[in-house]
Amino acid sequence: MSTDPRILVTSAAGKTGLPVVLQLRHMGFAVRAFVRQEDHRSARLKAAGAEVFVGDQYALTDMRAAMQGMTRAYQCAPTAPNGLHFNAVFTAAAYEARLEHVVTLGQWLSAADHPSLFTRETYLGDILIRMSGDMTVTSVIPGWFADNYLMVLEMAAHLGLFPMPLGAGDVRKNAPPSNEDIARVAAVALADPGTHAGKTYRPTGPALMSPNEIAKVMGQALGRRVTYRNISEKMMLKALRAMPPSNFSEAAASQLALYAEEYRRGTFAINAPTDHVRRVGGQDAEPFAAVVTRRVAAQPDLRRSLPRRLRAMAGFARMLLTPALEPQQIERQRDYVRLAAPAFSQDDAEWRRVHEPPALADKGRLA
Repeated sequence: MSTDPRILVTSAAGKTGLPVVLQLRHMGFAVRAFVRQEDHRSARLKAAGAEVFVGDQYALTDMRAAMQGMTRAYQCAPTAPNGLHFNAVFTAAAYEARLEHVVTLGQWLSAADHPSLFTRETYLGDILIRMSGDMTVTSVIPGWFADNYLMVLEMAAHLGLFPMPLGAGDVRKNAPPSNEDIARVAAVALADPGTHAGKTYRPTGPALMSPNEIAKVMGQALGRRVTYRNISEKMMLKALRAMPPSNFSEAAASQLALYAEEYRRGTFAINAPTDHVRRVGGQDAEPFAAVVTRRVAAQPDLRRSLPRRLRAMAGFARMLLTPALEPQQIERQRDYVRLAAPAFSQDDAEWRRVHEPPALADKGRLA
């Protein structure tokens, strides 16, 4: 391994890419941050001492240029229907650049026949990146991020509601990891390939939580009572469609509905929580309360006032009037590859063999 590593971070302005850059810079590593455009996030990366590279991550020419002089890299595919194209471009450029080590951000759900195109593409990308025997790989495979709950934080702040299609409110089905903890595991694996090459890590929060417990923690951070409401997938898709386009594309929303089904099935609860944040990152995993408190402190518009409450009510009304997305129609219009017999993660024998505790592996699908 190189004695003076230079590390490329893709999707460097994203949820995990940005903290990966900041943590690597804190460790003293030379980092090149690949971003789409210059904005307040790239300014923050520059201020931390990173070299900012502006380009198109889907263009092989740009990825080749970004890889020049690099020895390690963080592979973080955007949440988009062309994730496999990104992974192929990254893998080709990494092979040509003869990188010594790569850390990939994958998915806990990753399976060959999953109903989600995004998840199947992640599965294929994981195979592609390992085809070069000269480059070592560490996989980081988080489940449902803590950040996902914060999509409805404004509604919680001004209307006292936490609406999501997560099933019964009293069942503990997720140990939500923070963006920073996911990044911490990735950054340490990039810093020390000798220890972490060939390993797979699943960062989680410190405890399984129910939707009611998530709502309570939100309420404590916001200084008000917040109530969980189990809504239909149709209502969730209406809400996502009513959001600004920069928040969620229709393609991403269609896949989130499939991940919500996995949530209700309890897939994210299997083998959770883990000790990987502590074992790899060297500190305890952040509790969800810390994640919410940090977000509330960073968003002054979450403070309650009559105008903000009225805006939230208008937004809720707009959501109710917005036509729901039709995931199957989106798949047809975008000509997604559609399998004849897709299988959710727990219905996939290979997934169960790899992900479930050995004692439970032959007991079939978990509730």
